[in-house]
Amino acid sequence: MFGVDFSEIMVIMVVALIVIGPERLPKVARTMGQWWGRMQRYVNRIKMDVTTSMELEELRDLERKVKAEAQALERTVQQTGNIMSSELRQLEQELEKSAPDSGNPAAPPEPPSPPKQT
Repeated sequence: MFGVDFSEIMVIMVVALIVIGPERLPKVARTMGQWWGRMQRYVNRIKMDVTTSMELEELRDLERKVKAEAQALERTVQQTGNIMSSELRQLEQELEKSAPDSGNPAAPPEPPSPPKQT
């Protein structure tokens, strides 16, 4: 983890045994182990918080992109609806202009001419 070999760990343990003494070494080792565990939990918690924060930021970016796409789609649908409405109004006006007035009766059709005798 820190680039420490087994032989270096053994040297550290022998020096600790000489400096601390055999009576206090188990208590010091237990305390060091507790500190080491706390430090590992703290580091893991920080890693988890950073990962969660990064994932949350990615989700926020994704949300922004989806909202932008939805707004673009909404604008496109709105524009298409407006175009279709205006074309429909134009068609209605053309139909009204070309249709005969219902108030004036149409002239009766002329009867067919009799066949000519030769």
